[in-house]
Amino acid sequence: MFYIIDILGTISFAISGVLVALNKRMDAFGILIIAFVTATGGGMLRDVLIGDTPVFWMTNMTYVYVILATTISAVIIKRKIDYLKTPMFMFDTIGIGLYTLVGIQKGINLGLHPIICISLGTMSACFGGVLRDILCNQIPVIFRKEVYATACILGGVSFFLLRKLHVDSNFIYLISGVIIITIRLLAVRFKISLPNVYKDDVEEINL
Repeated sequence: MFYIIDILGTISFAISGVLVALNKRMDAFGILIIAFVTATGGGMLRDVLIGDTPVFWMTNMTYVYVILATTISAVIIKRKIDYLKTPMFMFDTIGIGLYTLVGIQKGINLGLHPIICISLGTMSACFGGVLRDILCNQIPVIFRKEVYATACILGGVSFFLLRKLHVDSNFIYLISGVIIITIRLLAVRFKISLPNVYKDDVEEINL
């Protein structure tokens, strides 16, 4: 179950990266790089932090093959994907839900504190998107007021609460992932966002 979630998260983020790169009209090499960075960036940061090196995609070529196949497939069927109202948003949302769980489980396997596990999960889910947006000259979503990392954190908290209730592990993965995805979807649907610390009438500071 854990491995399947990891692969599905890789596919979701790779598609997200492809769609952003296509919107930026990048060439084939650029599309592949953005897809690869989006799919592996969070996992690489996670593995470096916990000392699990070489990082996951260097020791398991399945991830490389999956990203290559996903990138080629997404480019080929782009027109069909475009029928979705917000394809990049949907795949990105699925990706953060799945990768949060992967990061949390990695922390659990090392016996880390739940707070650290949730932090690892959030970084695993968000950092690939941060790198993608930076490379595409966009302000990363996580640094804006949209509910993004918050959904990962709430899903992580739900994960450990369900563990306390001794729920079957497969159901824990399923319920926690659905919670993350649902929070993100509802936040966008109803325009729910974190408080903005800036006021509209803030005067410009002259240096």
